[in-house]
Amino acid sequence: MSKKHRILTWLAVVVVGVGRLSADFQIRDGDRVVFLGDSITEQRLYTTYIEAYALTRHPEWKLSFRNVGWGGDTAWLRQRAHPDEGQLFKAEGDDLSARVTDSVRRGLGRDVLPLRPTFVTVKFGMNDHSYQKFRPDIFRAYARSQKEIATVLGKSGARVAFLTPQPIEERRPDPDRDERNQSLRQFSDGLKEVATGAGATFVDQFDPFMKLMLAARAQDPKAFIGGGDAVHPGPSGQTLMAWAVLKGLGAEPLVSRAVIDVAAKRATGENCRIDGLAVNGSSVSFSRLDSALPMPIDTRAEAALTLAPVLDDLSRLELKITGLPAGTYEVTIDGESAGRVEASALASGWNFSNAAGPITRQAREVLAAVFEKNNRFFSRWRDVQLYSFPGWAAGPEVEARRSSELAKMDAAIAALEVKLDGLRKPKAHGFEVKPVKP
Repeated sequence: MSKKHRILTWLAVVVVGVGRLSADFQIRDGDRVVFLGDSITEQRLYTTYIEAYALTRHPEWKLSFRNVGWGGDTAWLRQRAHPDEGQLFKAEGDDLSARVTDSVRRGLGRDVLPLRPTFVTVKFGMNDHSYQKFRPDIFRAYARSQKEIATVLGKSGARVAFLTPQPIEERRPDPDRDERNQSLRQFSDGLKEVATGAGATFVDQFDPFMKLMLAARAQDPKAFIGGGDAVHPGPSGQTLMAWAVLKGLGAEPLVSRAVIDVAAKRATGENCRIDGLAVNGSSVSFSRLDSALPMPIDTRAEAALTLAPVLDDLSRLELKITGLPAGTYEVTIDGESAGRVEASALASGWNFSNAAGPITRQAREVLAAVFEKNNRFFSRWRDVQLYSFPGWAAGPEVEARRSSELAKMDAAIAALEVKLDGLRKPKAHGFEVKPVKP
């Protein structure tokens, strides 16, 4: 058994921590989604992957997404409201509530509520635990702040999903024994209680990520699955984060499934339409129009697919052909090779979600456009809307110029979203399946 198969077999047994409080996908048609968090959210990686999944899986839905992550931020929104943390950690009871209420409401009032969100994911904890052994005084402020976030957002009409932080990934064989990760685990357990009490969705990505790390370390004590650094995973690690979060939000695996019976010369489709089926000996051809695109995988994150069943869990674009003689077959889409597949694999159902060809290319065009739109919004928000002029330069003329620039950037973002609406519409493609000569 290969190293990859050993890891995936192990995961099939132990990855059970990606839970959810509802079986339905938490993002809905018409939602205005806001991602709130710290620098890991500000990286615009896991959030972009989640957005790309929603846009490609539901091409007819009207959706908008905004990322307001801020490096160094915490549940009490210290980067936005700047409370006195020394006093905050000492406070209890009514004093704590008053301090948290002031800080959270000012932070959300500036960066989140003006976006009129209907669904908000909240990911804090990494900075909150202060990179040290568990401290009850800090946790008290963290839990009270998360409760206040749920209260304020709930009153505004937004649904809330609390995401735990992922663990810290130092290059050590026992990351679960790192006292900082033990502290993060306690923060995550406490967050579940907050979410339950607030009627919010709770998503634990800490356990799934930790189990992936431990599985990799069992094979190689020096393995480093996240890329990036110990706190900020790169594209591969954040694809794993998006996998855990999407499962926790109730994302469905099936994109579409085509089933072709060669002997009966019959084709059926689930979430797809099959036309023009032709069977000529051991060769098969047909036209296929799917109702959705597969989830695009960042080309920088291919390693994530060897660590977790990302495509099986989130993006099953299937071709099932029964009745073919044993052997290897080449599948082409619009004349481009998508891969060589054994007849037995086709009979079981081949998932070509990330295979070469025009379908994967179109999905990646959607991902690239989402990145472009999100980078544009980040610049609009941080570089223009929140830019602070020195007192001597401030005035009506400066604010008029700011308003003009914001209007231009809003128009550019709106144009990108219109472009995205077009890019995510599936197209019909011609398929050919032919035996490969020995």
